[in-house]
Amino acid sequence: MRIHVTFIDRVGITQEVLALLGGRNLNLDAVEMVPPNVYIDAPTLRPEVLDELREALFKVHGVKAVTIVDILPGQRRHLQLDALLAAMTDPVLAVDSQGRVLLANPALLELCGQPPEGLGIGELFADPQLQTEMLEQGFRLPMREITLKGQALLLDAQPISESVDGGARRLAGGLLSLYAPSRIGERLAALHHDHAEGFDSLLGDSAPIRNLKTRAQRVATLDAPLLIQGETGTGKELVARGCHAISTRRTAPFLALNCAALPENLAESELFGYAPGAFTGAQRGGKPGLLELANQGTVFLDEIGEMSPYLQAKLLRFLSDGTFRRVGGEHEVKVNVRILSATHRDLEKMVNEGAFREDLFYRLNVLNLEVPPLRERGQDILLLARHFMQQACAQIQRLPCRLTPDTYPALLSNRWPGNVRQLQNVIFRAAAICESNLVQIDDLDIASTAVAAQQNHGDVNSLEAAVAEFEKALLVKLYPSHPSTRQLAARLHTSHSAIAMRLRKYGIPGKG
Repeated sequence: MRIHVTFIDRVGITQEVLALLGGRNLNLDAVEMVPPNVYIDAPTLRPEVLDELREALFKVHGVKAVTIVDILPGQRRHLQLDALLAAMTDPVLAVDSQGRVLLANPALLELCGQPPEGLGIGELFADPQLQTEMLEQGFRLPMREITLKGQALLLDAQPISESVDGGARRLAGGLLSLYAPSRIGERLAALHHDHAEGFDSLLGDSAPIRNLKTRAQRVATLDAPLLIQGETGTGKELVARGCHAISTRRTAPFLALNCAALPENLAESELFGYAPGAFTGAQRGGKPGLLELANQGTVFLDEIGEMSPYLQAKLLRFLSDGTFRRVGGEHEVKVNVRILSATHRDLEKMVNEGAFREDLFYRLNVLNLEVPPLRERGQDILLLARHFMQQACAQIQRLPCRLTPDTYPALLSNRWPGNVRQLQNVIFRAAAICESNLVQIDDLDIASTAVAAQQNHGDVNSLEAAVAEFEKALLVKLYPSHPSTRQLAARLHTSHSAIAMRLRKYGIPGKG
């Protein structure tokens, strides 16, 4: 039975209360003093003894109440702490100011196989230098890699302080959290999450974009390497993220590496990680690469055509059996990661020229997607432009702007060599510099086109007529020097089927 005695705060009252309990030879499991309260856990206290004890307690000067409680405050806090620690899926331990383990949660106990209480940090992780550094730095160390029971983990340390007389604080110990590399990968992926699930971020309703989404829905669920091809700025990474978001790996990390953005040695360490002491200036304890951080998830390799021959060979090995070695490492690391890659280059041509490994090309090209250029998505251009205008105005915190009709022909007739990214930049600049809330043709920083000129110097009956007139004039001009659909398609950087359709539409002689 557990009882709560409330009393006035006077000298000696606590001893008088405890003396009454001791005089009855009660077995006390716990006594908690929180003046003006005392909490008592006495399992052998029977109801009839309690009645007599209560009468005796009330005779003590200052006792105000005696009640039965279900649990003592300290016991409640202990249960809550146990529940909190049990709910933490990552291993956690608390250590004292000397680096000895005081408390460990169930996840750490499962990892260790035995209670680690009383062990020093250096003994637990088989790294005496780690304990020395922890104490010297007051448990303020950057995250580092450690090994526990043969498993590589990332260690994060936070100091714990306590109050002393005068309001000062002193170091009482530290809280150490251990993370599997993939857990850090989840956090990195969350930082880049754009809140668009699946292919919602691929705006557009044109036939090419609908066909892309339909095909992508099918290949996304197949757990095999996927090669995404398309011109610069078409949204290849958005397609990759969409494929990951509806795949069976969607709850695991999605991490990306641009192969053209880093020199070979940095790209290698970013992708494969490095072992302790791999090179001068390397982080002590080594560092996991994207493949380890994304274990069970997806790694997206953008601009794969820029990857060096050495890294191509190392990536080929990984795709063969899922294993690799860190830079400077001796041990094989095995992870389960799906590789999505993208390029704006013609990899088949690079293979024929010996600039890209043929065996790697076939490993990457198990599944493939072609992202259409913006010029083949004519009906999506205005939709995207309006979306980017709304987005830009919100970003620079100005009143909403809208595009005037005289901008439509120029937007639709531009070739957009930078595709969606170029269109977004043009719209952002227009929103930034336009003094009015109506964006005119002169506010668009794009090259003049025949349609734009016609809009400025003559009447246009409709948007469709203006675009048709421009297309027909251009094809009539170029056809004599490029007398086939494929030659015209190569000259205008579009598909031969699109050219053939327009030749038939405008009745241009000699169409292929």
